[in-house]
Amino acid sequence: MSSILNADDIKKALDAFAAAESFDHKKFFDMLGLKSKSSDDVKKVFTALDADNSGFIEEEELKFVLKSFSKNARDLTDKETKAFIKAADMDGDGKIGIEGKERTLVHSHLW
Repeated sequence: MSSILNADDIKKALDAFAAAESFDHKKFFDMLGLKSKSSDDVKKVFTALDADNSGFIEEEELKFVLKSFSKNARDLTDKETKAFIKAADMDGDGKIGIEGKERTLVHSHLW
């Protein structure tokens, strides 16, 4: 992940949301600098978060999203996970996709 994102930014973002119920996905990804990344870089980050390589990030994968950036990071709470999926699930299927026109939507909608 640090080949795309700055390691110091990752640490600062993880530290900022270390407490339970503090996670805000827009602020987190903003701190990582994803708004300024290309669609290809966003897809690389998405692929890293898609643990089962299904092409989607499901609720169970979101729970561990912070650990994708550092193995010592905390898990998201159920409340945080549900809020994240609700904000990012564009078609109501309970998962986040990235392909096709969704890539642009995810890029602008999530971060």
